[in-house]
Amino acid sequence: MKRKSLHASPCAIARTLDCIGDWWTLLILRDAFKGIGRFNAIQKSLGIPRNILTARLRMLVDRGILAVGPATDGSVYQEYVMTERGQDLVPVLLALRDWGERHACARDDATAMDAVT
Repeated sequence: MKRKSLHASPCAIARTLDCIGDWWTLLILRDAFKGIGRFNAIQKSLGIPRNILTARLRMLVDRGILAVGPATDGSVYQEYVMTERGQDLVPVLLALRDWGERHACARDDATAMDAVT
């Protein structure tokens, strides 16, 4: 089933969810925040299928949330990095992590939520 687009909604939350409202996208952003920027490294970190990762990265670049730049190690590879628009999502990621630690995980599982810190 194809998702309904919410980009024209009068609700800012709905429009935001249209951009970043699926778990793969949020996890890609988490990895970008942690400095994981190469395609293969993101795929390995998430276990995400290549076609889904390709589509999500393309969408994030098209919407100005991520940008493609040269690899920080000077190699010929490129990396995905957060733009200023992407950096503005960091408080959202931190709030999701904090909520999850308080409400979505048992105490023993809270250490598994180290993804953003």
